[in-house]
Amino acid sequence: MPSCFDATASVPKTMPHQSGHCKKPIMIGPSILNADLSRLADVCTNLMDAGADYLHLDVMDGHFVPNLTFGHPVVAALRPHLPGRTFLDLHMMVADPEKWIHGMKAAGASQYTFHYEATEDVARCIRLIREADMKVGLGIKPKTPVVDILRFVDSVNMVLIMTVEPGFGGQKFMFDMLPKVKFLRERYTDLDIEVDGGVTKKTIRDCVSAGANMIVSGTEITSSNDPTSVMHFMRSTAEELAQASEIDGTVSES
Repeated sequence: MPSCFDATASVPKTMPHQSGHCKKPIMIGPSILNADLSRLADVCTNLMDAGADYLHLDVMDGHFVPNLTFGHPVVAALRPHLPGRTFLDLHMMVADPEKWIHGMKAAGASQYTFHYEATEDVARCIRLIREADMKVGLGIKPKTPVVDILRFVDSVNMVLIMTVEPGFGGQKFMFDMLPKVKFLRERYTDLDIEVDGGVTKKTIRDCVSAGANMIVSGTEITSSNDPTSVMHFMRSTAEELAQASEIDGTVSES
């Protein structure tokens, strides 16, 4: 299905601080971390055709996290092979994320999601991403209190709550991260809140009940013989919960 994002849309300067239920649509973004990278273009195209709303690309530098994946040359090579408006959410698990901004913009990134813990000047990094005309995502590791980033939330488009330690695929879902999601959703109804790590058909309900609307799932989707069915189940489950939450005007209890 076509992406729900507009990769060329202008980025709003602020996000309103409100309370109540989530007003954001549910979106499923497969992570390709454990996919067959020798067939990356085919894998990504097939995932979009199977019903993905966007693609979540994990960039690791071997410093911020132990593993090493790929950089902007791979993203640039991939972009021409994807449907034209495919939204690419670049999850930058890198030290000094400021240094990667212009390369990823030139490569075709739609959203640049960096980690709060990776830079000494979060506000500057946000500004540089905006100046590069990309959407801004701000991620936090499991051990980082969500209150540490509240002063930046009005300046970003999305907050990423890691539900595993970043850097490795196939980890067990950390349920104790969900109160962070609920805390944010109760305060920001128009904020995109993404969860990443260990999200499966069994944990999707907990994620959406807490208030997440951007769902990253890797192994559950890419290792399936029928990714269309997996994403359909996740979407229908999530939309059912989101609709129930909207009707009663609250964030559901997980």
